[in-house]
Amino acid sequence: MTAIAHQPQHIARANGIDICYEIFGDPAAEPLVLIMGLGGQMLIWDDEFCAQLASRGFRVIRFDNRDIGQSSKMHGGKRLTPFELLKLRFFHLPVSAPYKLIDMAKDTVGLLDALSIKSAHLVGASMGGMIAQEIALSFPERVRSLTSIMSTTGNPRIPPPSREIAMMLMMPAPKTKEQYVERFSRTWKMLRAGSFPEDEARDRALAERCFARGINTAGVGRQLRAILASGSRKPRLHLVEVPTLVIHGTRDPLVHPSGGRDTAESIPNAKLLMIEGMGHALTIRTWPQIIDAIAAHAHGASAQAA
Repeated sequence: MTAIAHQPQHIARANGIDICYEIFGDPAAEPLVLIMGLGGQMLIWDDEFCAQLASRGFRVIRFDNRDIGQSSKMHGGKRLTPFELLKLRFFHLPVSAPYKLIDMAKDTVGLLDALSIKSAHLVGASMGGMIAQEIALSFPERVRSLTSIMSTTGNPRIPPPSREIAMMLMMPAPKTKEQYVERFSRTWKMLRAGSFPEDEARDRALAERCFARGINTAGVGRQLRAILASGSRKPRLHLVEVPTLVIHGTRDPLVHPSGGRDTAESIPNAKLLMIEGMGHALTIRTWPQIIDAIAAHAHGASAQAA
């Protein structure tokens, strides 16, 4: 593959906070913004994945959400308790949060402003898909196309995560680098829902890179509160007018596959791609199918708008 231009990480002032970002690809290409999920640093969008996407004719921008990596750390919000989750699930009582998904949507729009980008293709994974949906609802003029991956509408009727995943999310934070690396590897093996040796071989090096950039356990808790406090977008998603692609794995243990189907059914004219055997991770063997789908969808949306 031809060498792809890569602009190392920078800090932008956006929505009143600092956002750490990186750019792959030709500065003149169509901008495509990758929004990562709960607790995930921008590195979870693999370097090679970003480069391959950039080679399809995009200026690929990845960034750390607030409270993660080297973006601004926020304050407040106690650790979420199992009792609060029970109240939310069975009594639909709201969870308090220092910020909500709309604030994270404004962060992304603020980053576009800082980069002088009027509109971009948005690709969000998991919580990132929720944020991208919120941008398409609240700032439609900033969105060229929307791709929502392994995400959901916030519909409370969607089945919860598997018991094993839920228990993993509620475990106390690791205290040492070795504990963090071990937890990282174990968590991603569970999220992939299968044996993926080529990805597992990269886990330790990726975990060490994330650890070196800084771990913010309290921030992950605040992000989770933001998801739960934001409620369901389902009643509003019929208002989304941007071309939308929904991608989901058939074996996703964190966001039930019905969450992807519900998203596609809730957005007018949305396309749905269910990937057989995929869990809650962008495994290397799924890259060709996912990159092909994103590129075709985004370029198709641009051709339609021209």
